[in-house]
Amino acid sequence: MTAQSLLTTLLPLVADLSRELPEGERYRRLLQAMRALLPCDAAALLRLDGAWLVPLAVDGLSPDTLGRRFKVSEHPRFEVLLSSPGPTRFDSDSQLPDPYDGLVAGVHGELEVHDCMGCPLFVDDRPWGLLTLDALDTERFERVELDALQAFASLAAATVNVAERIERLTLRAEIYREASGQQHKEMIGQSKPHKRLLEEIKLVGGSDLTVLITGETGVGKELVAQAIHAASPRADKPLISLNCAALPETLVESELFGHVRGAFTGAMNERRGKFELAHGGTLFLDEVGELSLSVQAKLLRVLQSGQLQRLGSDKEHRVDVRLIAATNRDLAEEVRNGRYRADFYHRLSVYPLQVPALRERGRDVLLLAGYFLEQNRSRMGLGSLRLTSDAQAALLAYNWPGNVRELEHLIGRSALKALGNCRERPRILSLSAHDLDLPDVSAPVIEAAEVALPLVTGDLRQATEHYQRQLISACLERHAHNWASAARELGLDRANLGRMAKRLGLK
Repeated sequence: MTAQSLLTTLLPLVADLSRELPEGERYRRLLQAMRALLPCDAAALLRLDGAWLVPLAVDGLSPDTLGRRFKVSEHPRFEVLLSSPGPTRFDSDSQLPDPYDGLVAGVHGELEVHDCMGCPLFVDDRPWGLLTLDALDTERFERVELDALQAFASLAAATVNVAERIERLTLRAEIYREASGQQHKEMIGQSKPHKRLLEEIKLVGGSDLTVLITGETGVGKELVAQAIHAASPRADKPLISLNCAALPETLVESELFGHVRGAFTGAMNERRGKFELAHGGTLFLDEVGELSLSVQAKLLRVLQSGQLQRLGSDKEHRVDVRLIAATNRDLAEEVRNGRYRADFYHRLSVYPLQVPALRERGRDVLLLAGYFLEQNRSRMGLGSLRLTSDAQAALLAYNWPGNVRELEHLIGRSALKALGNCRERPRILSLSAHDLDLPDVSAPVIEAAEVALPLVTGDLRQATEHYQRQLISACLERHAHNWASAARELGLDRANLGRMAKRLGLK
């Protein structure tokens, strides 16, 4: 590596420091320049976030790598790199497992021997992250190239510093942080619909407006609510959640407003409700479409006046609470059908926020799969857990009626089954399309002939309920009256299906 070639490679990056570039583009150029300077098969830039390393850009690694979150304590090579003041090159016969084994793009099977080096990045004299390089050939890197990597790392640190100032990179970590203190359950994605959602979260998060989050089951509405709270001035105050579908109607009022001793049978002590617990912070009501008309009326009064009464008490308590609600139902349609109060609906939907379905997010499914693969790799004690190319294609082709939650469960289930089918415990476990066992995307879930449309006279509501009874009954028969399985096929939460069946006289 001559001084002239080093200068030729680094000058464009120096010029980039004065330009406003999207974060992803800035980091992509950084890795491309590094691969030109130090030829390798894969490179990565990772940010240190507490006890985790978060990939910000990769070149030559599988797409799902960007969705993975590497726990430093579980990856000895990362620990070595972070503890070193400068570049480190690992011997080709090093017994330390490599975090990227099985993840180099275009490589099939296990990757036992290769060349690897990396360098820590420091911004304002604090550890910021890592640059890593991997090569498939043994002895690809020479010792003298460590000096070149050190020079490049200094420029990379400057690039990161600029990116942090321009793109407010640290703000994203604050938006994603859960109020519970778990900092690594993230909203992962790079698609346009996902980016638009993040922009809206940032916009509405700084206000005190009531937000109604809508979207299909499993898209991550609760995670969006947590992100809005974390981006708000109330972030240091409590975020209190209540799933309105998980409680009997007789207990909803007590959970929301609290009760005094003797207010009802079993009320042995005085208790504060969710509103009082959330005072100064945010109250998140999930499945708000399941609230009865009477509870809606009482909630409306609290939202309008900021005052509530515990059950069994005449004393009023003033609360300062920001409300965020979520539902997978069309509340406007419920209002038109008389099953939801119009005034309460309008009070909830001051700022409606639609969460896109997973099928609308393109290749985000691979990033999310990477996140869940790394979780399961750690849980199962594997060296690497990866997807084959046909598995990636299957994930991209599937329609995801259960969205992100369905993907999470699929990865966990498939990994466990694939491991169970191995005669010996592998170091690298690859999941194929066969292991995923996804339904045929061309086959409808329910054949039209299975449930004939009923010939019912009378109003539309009666006909609709009659059809729902037939549909649910037929689905339960197919699943041997397994309510959870039937709910998955029908695209409903188990609790929602139970309430619907009870309303229709099926329970």
